[in-house]
Amino acid sequence: MFYTYIMASERNGTLYAGSTDDLPKRVHNHKHGAGSAFTAKYNVIRLIWFESHETRDAAFRRERQIKEWRGAWKLRLIEENNPDWRDLSDNLNDLLGF
Repeated sequence: MFYTYIMASERNGTLYAGSTDDLPKRVHNHKHGAGSAFTAKYNVIRLIWFESHETRDAAFRRERQIKEWRGAWKLRLIEENNPDWRDLSDNLNDLLGF
């Protein structure tokens, strides 16, 4: 399984979209400053949205699509699925069915 995800620094804060084949590991890396220089610099450590894909290519295409969106579109996507901007990493394994 592959994932497209959005991390945030805080509600309505700095956003980062990415894709991976190991979401728990990638989120862990972001939270500990090893995810990317951008997320480390702006303290983007809260997983606020994700979706699964059957292929790496599909996850990457969705990531690129989201990165091209206007900010308002990203906010709408997040708030439709996570209106309280909860950090989904708190129970990520349960959400993924692990």
